Amino acid sequence: MIRDCARLLRRTPVHPQWLLGRRQVPGGLASATGLILDIGAADRWIAAHLPEAASYVALDYPATGNEFYNARPDIFADACRLPVADACVDGVVCLEVIEHVPDPAQAVREIARVLKPGGRAWISMPFLYPVHNEPYDFQRFTEFGLRRDMARAELDVIDLHHSGHAVRAAGLILCLAIAGGVDTRRGVLKGLLLPVAMIAILATNVATWLLSLVWPDWANISTGHYLEVRKPDESVSIPDGT
Repeated sequence: MIRDCARLLRRTPVHPQWLLGRRQVPGGLASATGLILDIGAADRWIAAHLPEAASYVALDYPATGNEFYNARPDIFADACRLPVADACVDGVVCLEVIEHVPDPAQAVREIARVLKPGGRAWISMPFLYPVHNEPYDFQRFTEFGLRRDMARAELDVIDLHHSGHAVRAAGLILCLAIAGGVDTRRGVLKGLLLPVAMIAILATNVATWLLSLVWPDWANISTGHYLEVRKPDESVSIPDGT
């Protein structure tokens, strides 16, 4: 019942995830060309943001895609073992997926493997966010952990930025803590706590949103990270003249 109500209130400050805002479309996708592979495609929402000239292939993992995201992929597969040939895609989208992969470094290596030289990938990962889709939630990385794995896969980081103002990120966690505590209760206690939780969530959302408009941001606290990476072009051999 609580989750049904939450869906109806999704776009209002009574919802515990209101401070997340709308889905973020990675910058650069509007100009993407060629074959784009969407890893963890869910309901294929990213396809609507690609130009008509791009070809789109959706991939998702059966255990999480079917159960949590109403996935409608072209391919069901594991991100750590992509059924895709080497250097055959022009771009990869992998949003909010790496935290659900048991071997995240291997998933990043697979992205690098399937990209053509000069191809780009758009990757995101939550940072301050509760455990979700359990038991398929394994890790959170700092900016430096993400840069480490990109470097090991020989991918150049073009852009890396955090999402969510620090104050809003803190407010989001507080709202989710309030909602999560109520959601785990049963019976009369749940009914008693629910209206209190709704008032507390509304107050927290509005207060932290207003404060974030005037308070300086702090990059060390964020909701998540967004990256754009590029696979280097193959080196051109130059005759030595001998």
